[in-house]
Amino acid sequence: MAHRILTQIVLTGTRVFGRAFAEAYRQAAASSKYAGQAKKGNGSVSNTVASSGLTLEEACKILNVKPPMAGEAHMETVMERFKKLYDLNDPNKGGSFYLQSKVLRARERIEMEVREAERRTQMEKEIKDGWKPKVYKDR
Repeated sequence: MAHRILTQIVLTGTRVFGRAFAEAYRQAAASSKYAGQAKKGNGSVSNTVASSGLTLEEACKILNVKPPMAGEAHMETVMERFKKLYDLNDPNKGGSFYLQSKVLRARERIEMEVREAERRTQMEKEIKDGWKPKVYKDR
């Protein structure tokens, strides 16, 4: 009788461990495929932030603003929507900390996209015009 129970425990544990291992392998394979696409410069992959996991499209949906076109965003509208939604979801006023943090991450994601576009345009301008370092001479 005891050997039957012990056998069932071992078989069940093996089955659970096998399923967990298979799922972990699937996730690792998907992650390596995703990393490979990001390395190649695939556009759909590059607009995702690894730290927050929000895409630009999701961030714009959360704040209900239009996505920035060619790096141009109406930051006044973004900040206005951010402040309103952030205050509405204040946990001290009965709001949700989770939603408040999502609103914050959405704003940060849009700001990052705009900063990156500004940096690219500045680099392109510098390449086109030539590099002109600031020289401070002693008088």
